[in-house]
Amino acid sequence: MLSYRHAFHAGNHADVLKHAVLIQLLRYLGQKDAPYMYIDTHAGAGLYALDTGYAAKSAEYQTGISHLWDRADLPPALADYVGVIKGLNPDGRMRYYPGSPYCADQVAREQDRIRLFELHPSDSRILEDNFRKLEEQAVAQGRRPAARGKRVMIQKGDGFDGLKSLLPPPSRRGLVLIDPPYEVKDDYRRVKETLADALGRFSTGMYAVWYPVLNRMESRQLPDKLKRLPCKEWLHVTLSVSTPSPDGFGLHSSGMFIINPPWTLEPMLRELMPYLVNALGQDAGAGFTLEAGAGGPPQNSARR
Repeated sequence: MLSYRHAFHAGNHADVLKHAVLIQLLRYLGQKDAPYMYIDTHAGAGLYALDTGYAAKSAEYQTGISHLWDRADLPPALADYVGVIKGLNPDGRMRYYPGSPYCADQVAREQDRIRLFELHPSDSRILEDNFRKLEEQAVAQGRRPAARGKRVMIQKGDGFDGLKSLLPPPSRRGLVLIDPPYEVKDDYRRVKETLADALGRFSTGMYAVWYPVLNRMESRQLPDKLKRLPCKEWLHVTLSVSTPSPDGFGLHSSGMFIINPPWTLEPMLRELMPYLVNALGQDAGAGFTLEAGAGGPPQNSARR
């Protein structure tokens, strides 16, 4: 099935969590001079217009980025995230929202490498067009040299399968984002199997998995299955913005599961998550969970 289009959900509360975490993971990798590789297994279109098309029709960004756009009291990690998005909207109007590939491109340095997979034929084509335009703009403004070699590579294909050929990266430093649409139950199984294989190839790599928190068995079981993978450490965070609807429809909560997280991530999230609950929460069902462990039961947890 290839019916999923992320444009419907661009900038919603789940994107806020995912992209704020992603940017901080990449900032951490960028603290060392050695290059890293960022791999996105389900890249999407890369860039979304909020005032036209799918995003304007669903207006899900009103549950997420719109609540942060004009805030002056953002914690540092959120200010960093919002700053990346405002860089895409220099006139101050909230017209465009970046997907994970664009966030990574804005954070990555010239020596770093970005590898993007997208299976949907339309989104894959749009992704290529968007990156071509971003490249031309950066060169014209003098922010990037005209010849960058293979810094960014886009492949139309299944990221679950394509990941194998890229691990381990030459620098032995990297972050993999696994963010499938979960429109079929098989996606949950493939996430776990892909991570198990990836850890066998690149055990020291950093891996980030986004998933929807839904009232279905596969969603509920995914974090526990990931905790049993043979990794040194993991961190699991979820954000809920409202009480689940009686019919079970709608996305009220999402999670990020990070394998081999940097030591800075947990304290950052302990500051960030209460703020997000207050800023994005819609009713008394809003809250977050945060837990960390090492290849087994959680070592500590916090809940609000």
